[in-house]
Amino acid sequence: MKRIIRERKVRNFHQAKWDEPVIFELHKPGERGVEAPQAESAIEAAVGDGISSIPENMKRTGLPALPEIGQAKVLRHYLRLSQETLGSDFNVEIGQGTCTMKYIPRVNEMMIRTPKMMDLHPLQHEDDVQGILEIYHRLDLAMREISGMDRFSFQPSSGTQALLTMASIVRAYHDSRGEGERRNEIITTMFSHPSQAATAVVKGYKIITVMPDEDGFPDIEQLKRAVSDRTAGFVVANPEDTGIFNPRIREFTDIVHAAGGICYYDQANANGLLGITRAKEAGFDMCFFNLHKTFAAPHMCGGPATGALGVVEALAPFLPGPVVSRNGDRYELEEPGDLSIGKVRSFHGVAQTVLRAYAWIRSLGADGLLNVAQAAVLNNNYLYHKILQIPGASAPYIKGSRLEQVRYSWQKMTEDTGVTTEDVTRRMCDFGLHYWTSHHPYVVPQPFTLEPTESYSKEDLDEYIQALAQISREAYSEPETVKNAPTRSTVHRIDDSSFDDPAKWCITWRAYLKKTASPQTEA
Repeated sequence: MKRIIRERKVRNFHQAKWDEPVIFELHKPGERGVEAPQAESAIEAAVGDGISSIPENMKRTGLPALPEIGQAKVLRHYLRLSQETLGSDFNVEIGQGTCTMKYIPRVNEMMIRTPKMMDLHPLQHEDDVQGILEIYHRLDLAMREISGMDRFSFQPSSGTQALLTMASIVRAYHDSRGEGERRNEIITTMFSHPSQAATAVVKGYKIITVMPDEDGFPDIEQLKRAVSDRTAGFVVANPEDTGIFNPRIREFTDIVHAAGGICYYDQANANGLLGITRAKEAGFDMCFFNLHKTFAAPHMCGGPATGALGVVEALAPFLPGPVVSRNGDRYELEEPGDLSIGKVRSFHGVAQTVLRAYAWIRSLGADGLLNVAQAAVLNNNYLYHKILQIPGASAPYIKGSRLEQVRYSWQKMTEDTGVTTEDVTRRMCDFGLHYWTSHHPYVVPQPFTLEPTESYSKEDLDEYIQALAQISREAYSEPETVKNAPTRSTVHRIDDSSFDDPAKWCITWRAYLKKTASPQTEA
């Protein structure tokens, strides 16, 4: 039987749109979803004893201002909101470049929802949590093999917190040698994530930025001029967020080591490196991986996450604690020693994220991890080749292949048509697709950053490419269609002028009411 193959067209998408208020506006006094029973006298007495120990200035003077809503109304509210969202389970999620959006195996989600995982508490006795402590230890061993590091902590709750932790270790290491005051400079590169410089600044360091050379790679001659007896460390992502991989990275780390500095590695972009190269062979003393990126745990709207931080043996005493150790057939939380930087968060990281990552690694094995990297790089370079054929699109700085992602530019299209990358962001919503520009400040003009992981097929990539090509055609023939987008989505054009004005920020609903209330309302 002859197969009929039809060319895929741009998806005919229309997002559900509900004029749904925020949940506080659904409040109706006296309405409730459940009626709590009267507490038993013994419970009341126990609670009363606990309350009596709380300082008076920490006690509420009234009930919390929570909305009173019936169950059916709550269900409708959140189902409606869910219909107004997109995510990696709904669409081809390659548009959130640098975030390594990939398929999260449902079996792993089922595991973390078992009662044994859901009922875990960080204050349980070690005897009662031997199973999850063993998982922490086994993941530690797996991450050592993947990176070449000698010890891991799973305490940092994000990549940025892992960077702050590593900067803290650099500070503690040099302080322990009596060189902390003199070594006050951290070197990074122009294309590195802003968190690398920001976290070093938090620890009191001066930042020296190495710019690209004429070929688009970090300039090694600049690095040679930058290092001195003031160098505390060198921090870099490789590949960087542009997708550029520095093939001379070992020369960079050797130069910094010769000056007495510590080299630490942001491996948020490690998806194209698994099984191919390791931090150890590149000469790094520390590295971190985002379990919520590379190792198939979800981002979950900013949390929970884990920045798995590994160090060489010489830096292990400085790790935050506790770390999990094996003592015979028993697993224990090993408290930090005198050189440790202490805790960087409460307890010991997100157990559910650790379990997901461990299960994903075990299901793939060494060959599977290598296949992940190979497929991610192949997908990215297919996408790269196709996008550079779209009128108005380019990829600045280096020519040739990139690794697992690319930061592209619409600069020419903007100059030709006036259509900006922000316009493209909104127009992509009309096709049911997500698209991200770049972190600020822009180092690539009119940027957009795409990262097709191993999870996506050629058909998926072609759908995304066709949407971008369609928008390019519209920009050159009917630019107002793009500039007025979206027309089939719930998102809208926003005024971002208040983003840099803290006086206009509203972190809570109560703050919003205060800042938006009219004088008559306040009176």
